[in-house]
Amino acid sequence: MDLIDEEAFAQDEFLPYWAELWPAAHALAAALPDVAGLRVVELGCGLGLPSLVAAAHGARVTATDWAAGAIELLRENAARNGLELTAERRDWREQWDEAFDLVLAADVLYERRNVEPLVERLSTLAGASLLGFAGRPYEQAFLRLWAGDVDTVADRLVRLTPPGQRGCGRDHERKADDA
Repeated sequence: MDLIDEEAFAQDEFLPYWAELWPAAHALAAALPDVAGLRVVELGCGLGLPSLVAAAHGARVTATDWAAGAIELLRENAARNGLELTAERRDWREQWDEAFDLVLAADVLYERRNVEPLVERLSTLAGASLLGFAGRPYEQAFLRLWAGDVDTVADRLVRLTPPGQRGCGRDHERKADDA
């Protein structure tokens, strides 16, 4: 598998960020709340550590990334570890019809063009989100645009609730509020 695809880079400045296990993914995976039975989606999953941990703890996980190589490797890793999850090639810049209980995302704000689409997607996908930050410049731009609640869970880990919502707004509200 080639990590650098010249054609993909020319089309969308694609770089294989997914091929590194970033510290924010470790922090997010370590800080997961009780996710048993929750419908969880990870955006920009890369190697998918938070998704794998969530699946191991009983969540129904959909891991997404726009890099086909990341999805292929995550599926293989989940199978090797006896974990069930769905891994899909998806782009959060596109509209989604699904709804989840919890959104996970670790270190996904490394490019300015990701800020507005991430705000939009997190506002519609779930009643709660957990984001792992890495100290990147665009994280503050994201927080300035976010109109909902922001709670610090741990160093560089925040829980977001969309405007007008409290927790998940579902029967799993307590679990998401514990995030």
